[in-house]
Amino acid sequence: MAQLELVRNQALQMKQTEEYYNSIRTNIQFSGSDLRTIVITSVQPGEGKSTTSVNLAVSFARAGFRTLLIDADTRNSVMSGVFKATERIDGLTAYLSGAVELSDVITTTNVENLMVVSAGKIPPNPTSLLQNANFDYMIETTRNLYDIVIIDTPPIGLVVDAAIVAQKCDASLIVTEAGAIKRRFVQKAKAQMEQSGAQFLGVILNKADIKETSYGSYGAYGDYGKQNDSKSKSKSKKRRKKEK
Repeated sequence: MAQLELVRNQALQMKQTEEYYNSIRTNIQFSGSDLRTIVITSVQPGEGKSTTSVNLAVSFARAGFRTLLIDADTRNSVMSGVFKATERIDGLTAYLSGAVELSDVITTTNVENLMVVSAGKIPPNPTSLLQNANFDYMIETTRNLYDIVIIDTPPIGLVVDAAIVAQKCDASLIVTEAGAIKRRFVQKAKAQMEQSGAQFLGVILNKADIKETSYGSYGAYGDYGKQNDSKSKSKSKKRRKKEK
């Protein structure tokens, strides 16, 4: 079986990014133990849905969950820049078209517990392929084989693929770039995903300025507790003055 290696320069190596995706993973786990197949989409391209899919899958895998990441964005896959194959592999479109078996497109990675199905060649009929019996079989089979299945799909603001896939899955998430997409378009995308029947878990705000959004008026963690400490010192000074 071929193996895919995660490109080393991923932002996941940064501790802050790792904690960010661990937090999202935990929220998904709290949403229900029966949520095993999760669709991730965005409103427009470039908002970070594929990066979120990859890092979220890695987070589940490193937490000990047997994880499968499916690249169902067959129109414009960007995961080829994230994973590199040690040898030639077949992708999702080859399986959906009936050219190969499901076992032929599930590949291991250098991340323990993480396996991947790459998108494969761009097909002439991507939406039709996602609606065929082979796709239904893949979802049902992988749901039973893995603890969690993360499916990266095309932007719902451009094509309906994400909603079609979500009809066969347990839950969905929308990734949107902070300040890039107007609120009404995000709301429309949310409504489309909710109509699929899958549980809608929420919107992930991506590429936000953490300096502006870090706990608001609470300030940095480094300042936490200093107010109480200063109050204690002030009280101690008052006591010493009274004693004198």
